[in-house]
Amino acid sequence: MSEHVFRLGATAPQTTNEYGARTSARRQEFPILERLSLARLTLEAGGFREPHWHANANELGYSVDGEVLVTVFGDANEHEAFTITAGQMFFVPAGALHAIENLGRLQAELIIAFSHEQPQDFGLSGSVGMLTASVMGNAWGLPAAQLQNLPKDTRDMFCGRVEGPAELTDAVAYPSALKLDLEASSPRLENRYGTLRTARRDSWPALERLAMYSLHIAGDGMREPHWHPDTAELGYVLTGRARMTVKSADASVDTYELGPGDVYFIPRAFPHHIENLEQDETHFLVFFDQAEVRDIGYTGSAGAMPRRILAPTLGMAAAALPALPPMPSDLLLVEKRNPLDP
Repeated sequence: MSEHVFRLGATAPQTTNEYGARTSARRQEFPILERLSLARLTLEAGGFREPHWHANANELGYSVDGEVLVTVFGDANEHEAFTITAGQMFFVPAGALHAIENLGRLQAELIIAFSHEQPQDFGLSGSVGMLTASVMGNAWGLPAAQLQNLPKDTRDMFCGRVEGPAELTDAVAYPSALKLDLEASSPRLENRYGTLRTARRDSWPALERLAMYSLHIAGDGMREPHWHPDTAELGYVLTGRARMTVKSADASVDTYELGPGDVYFIPRAFPHHIENLEQDETHFLVFFDQAEVRDIGYTGSAGAMPRRILAPTLGMAAAALPALPPMPSDLLLVEKRNPLDP
């Protein structure tokens, strides 16, 4: 299998209990990763991801299905609580305490990216379990006798089941600096070959060290060959089948197919492209290791070079080089007008 691909959907969860499961693509599972990793988190009805924080990574989540309540307690006593439904996103800075609770009657599913190839988790259960009832009583202003049933285990619980219904106010549906309704936002690009919606700092100021594209490629569309000068790319296939080609710095070329549940990684500035293999559209969640994302594509690149340089670069006489359409800027999504290569 390609070193650039990890079959997340075909991998058993590494962390699981009766209330939730997490399948991760970290460096230990996907060695090529740098500054990025990804997880698929599922929560059963009534389940919650315990309050926790990440010591070395920001977190950027996308809701695939269900409704969850995200609660965040951050630096400078920042309090946030908001609901997330399918197509919406949340951001949690490194070190901020946060919990995720399934509000629905069915399983909730989230795709979550981290700004480190090996994110470190600290759960509230194990972090309280490391201390005595006397110490926690001092912290909370209670007699130690009232806290004798606190956990005595430093291992985190991961997921639990709530006791009682969620107490929701109208405020959980209000705008939050840590929430983005991505799929309801206006596309940054839309044509007959696909649509692109972006979660970047220019539209979501809270972001740091992470960004995401929601990329839909139509059956007759293709993501033009391109590279990102400053960002690595970690993609997750939600729907459809596609083929990618990437060139590495040693001049080796890797071409591979992707299907639902697959994860791929492209290092910074490596040239690559995405080609739809079906008539139905493909939908990618594409994460980046910077809050600002810049693209350089082959469509604009060709027009930027004079023919006297471009022709010999492509191994052709200037007279034999076809008249390329002038592209003052990249197109990003183009027509797949030629038959698929075998």
